[in-house]
Formats: sequence, structure tokens, C-alpha cells
Amino acid sequence: MPHHSTTSTPFTGLRVCVAGLGVSGPPVVRLLLEHGARVTVVDGRDDDTVRPVAAELAAAGAEVVLGATPLPDACDLVVTSPGWRPDSPLLVAAAEAGTEVIGDVELAWRVKPADQLWLAVTGTNGKTTTVRMLEAMLRADGRDALAVGNVGTPVIDAVRPDADGRHPRVLAVELSSFQLHWSSSLRPHAAAVLNIAPDHLDWHGGLEPYARAKGTVFAPGTVRIVNLADPWSVRLAEEDGDPHTPLVGFGLRTPRPGELGVVEDLLVDRAFTEDPASGAEELATLADVRPPAPHNVANALAAAALARSIGVAPASVRAGLAAFAPEPHRIAYVASVAGVDYVDDSKATNPHAAAASLGAYEPVVWIAGGLLKGADVDDLVASAAARLRGAVLIGADRARLRDALAEHAPGVPVVEVEGPAAGAPEGHTVMDAVVAAAADLAREGDTVLLAPAAASMDMFANYPERGRLFAEAVHRLD
Repeated sequence: MPHHSTTSTPFTGLRVCVAGLGVSGPPVVRLLLEHGARVTVVDGRDDDTVRPVAAELAAAGAEVVLGATPLPDACDLVVTSPGWRPDSPLLVAAAEAGTEVIGDVELAWRVKPADQLWLAVTGTNGKTTTVRMLEAMLRADGRDALAVGNVGTPVIDAVRPDADGRHPRVLAVELSSFQLHWSSSLRPHAAAVLNIAPDHLDWHGGLEPYARAKGTVFAPGTVRIVNLADPWSVRLAEEDGDPHTPLVGFGLRTPRPGELGVVEDLLVDRAFTEDPASGAEELATLADVRPPAPHNVANALAAAALARSIGVAPASVRAGLAAFAPEPHRIAYVASVAGVDYVDDSKATNPHAAAASLGAYEPVVWIAGGLLKGADVDDLVASAAARLRGAVLIGADRARLRDALAEHAPGVPVVEVEGPAAGAPEGHTVMDAVVAAAADLAREGDTVLLAPAAASMDMFANYPERGRLFAEAVHRLD
């Protein structure tokens, strides 16, 4: 049974509108009801997916409106799903009425147990890997820790005591720009901005507001952890962060005092040591980081900095990295066929992520394309041109990639694939045609890399399906 509050809380009697029944919606409703709020839920959908969820919440005591998204007449607070844009009519109406709008993370922060510590990770790419590495390091150190956010457990569930009144003591919190946009009082113990690259610009209205949303994670009292190779990460910490808290940099170079970095094949801490000026702590080796691609080493250093900010032992950092299993579809080796390696990085859904994985291999036959979400690909193609053996393009926005390749990599052969090959055997998908085209372009010693730089929903259910079909097609080559 969930914990029910018997005492008055800040939400007792409050009239709260919950906007959207996505992943975060139902747990938000349940928590608010437990805290004595009067809850109205609205969702524009009215279909077989959402009706059972709505019925369950109505039975628990919420009023539910499906098929429309009106702002209830009497409303003290709106809790929005992260994906709802600020220009959604309900949120515009709330702003005009002077009604506060918050997200699920802000709600969780307001009700979290006083003794629960939050370590936050945001950035365009690497968030999930970093929070999972951090969770592994914390657990190796004996901490009662949980990775939450966009990684499985909603933040809201991690602040609700279980049947025995227990809760995780340390949260490794993955935060999106959407969640930070709707958070106002969030104060993590320490926070890292891994990197900033163009993404979700259609939602935020440009790079500057997108970056500034990320920068709000550097709240008053929050230890600032920054990527020394990323100008935005450093700038946000300096301009938006608390100048009275430590600013700790991480990077792939030899660390200076106050930094974590790499010395030969060692990950080294010169920030959270007794004497950073003259001493350093060895944390792990490059071999402990899987895969040891440069951007993944940076993720490991970010996780280590967050762990070390609360006193996790060096040996626990290494043990955590050893225990960490990389997520599927993140630079995952699939197979080697005829001397060619095939690598699935379907998770590279934007140009910045694709650039990171392209930088880990040479020469590459690159499989790219999908929905670019307004992102520019010229810089990506220009930076990768020298390492490309060929390119196979798929998806709705492939013409933009084709034009960029023609301009920045004119000698690189390009094949476009629209659908499965004519007369393909039963069970073969478009990915069989894609993999066959890539295999034709590749030579022994090359890597065929699925790093689409784009979202998948124009052709596939999601990026995991895109990666799975790629791997299945590769295995059919054997």
C-alpha cells in the first residue's frame, strides 16, 4: 500500500490540474491525492490506451477529462507533463490567469523526504549513461541509491515512501530541458551539465533558451560540475550558477587542481582530495570504461565527480564502472562480417550524439537519416568527412544529409534507401536493404555505423526498434 498522509501538507485542499496522462501523469495524480489535493486530470486523447488509466485514476478520486484540455475554472496549480509546450492553450491560459505551472520534478522536490540527497545530470547527450554509472558507483560504496528520471523510475515514485516508510537516500536524477523549464525551486547537492548541442529547438524556440533551461540545474548551493571541452557547460556554470559553490571541471586532459581528468590510462581526481594543489587520487583505468570511446570516458568522469562530491571512495568509483552495463543501442558492437565491424548507435538521435560516435571509428560507412527535428547537419558532416568511406541515407529528412555530404564530402559515395529491396525474402525489412548497401560500400577493416543523427518515428516505432532491426539484418548477412 502507498503511504497516505494523515497530517496536513502544502497540497491539502489545493485544486490541482494535471496536464497529460503520459508516463509522469499517473504517478503525479496518485501522489497529489495522497497529499490531500483535489485533482482534475485533462488529456486531449480519448482512446483505448488512455481510457483504462483514466478509469483507474477516477476510481482513486481524481476528476478526469478526456478528449479536451480545458483549464479548470477553479485551479490553484497546474502540473504539466514534460513534453507539453509552453504555448499549449492550457498552459497559456494558466499563465494569463496567474496560475503557477510546475512539472513532475518540481513537485517531487517539494514533497521529497528531508534526508534525501539529489545528484543531477543534464545535457544533450550522455545523461542516461552517466546517471546509470553514478548509480553503480553509489551502490558500490554501500549507498542506498537509485537512478531516476528518464531512465525507468519516475522521480515522483522515488520520493514516495514504500509500505515500510522507506525511500532511497540518494537519487541520481536525469533531467531533461523540459523538466528543468518547469522547475523553480530545485536545489540538487551537485549537478553536471554534460554538453549542450542543438536539440528540441522547436520546443524551446532556439538554442539560447534551450541552454538556459539546462543551466537552471546550477541552483543556489549546488556544486557545479562542468565539461571543460564544452563552452556552454562552462558558461552556464559561471553565469547562472552559484559563485559560492565549488566549480569542478572534467575532461580528457591532464587535470589541474579542481578538476578530474586523464593521465596516460588513468582516470584521476584533483578536485575532491585533501590537497588538490599537490595531490591526486587514482579512480579507475580507461579499460574500466566500456566502451572506452572518448565521450564515454567523459561520462565516466562526470559520474565520478558527482559521486566524489558526497565522499564516495575512489575504489567504489572503479567498482561501479566495472559493474556498469552499457544501455542497448549505445555504440553497441553487433558483429564482424567479412572483416567489417557493425556497430549499433541507434540512440544517436541528434547530430551531437552522432558526432560522438563517428569520432570513435575510422574509416566508417555511415547509416544516417530520419527526423532531424530542425537540427543543422553541416557541422556534423564537415567534421566527419575525412573518416567516411561511404554513407547510406534513410528517412524523411535524408535530403538534408545528402546536400551536406555533397557540399562537405563530395568524394564520398552515397546510397539512399527508401524501403525493402524488391523481391526481398519474407521477414526482411528496410534494414536488410540498408545493411546490404552498407556492406557493398565497406572494405575489410571498416566499421559500418548506425548513428542516424535523427529521430526514428518516421520509419520505426522508436530508436530501440531501429537498432534491433539493424542488428537482425546484420546477423542475416553472416
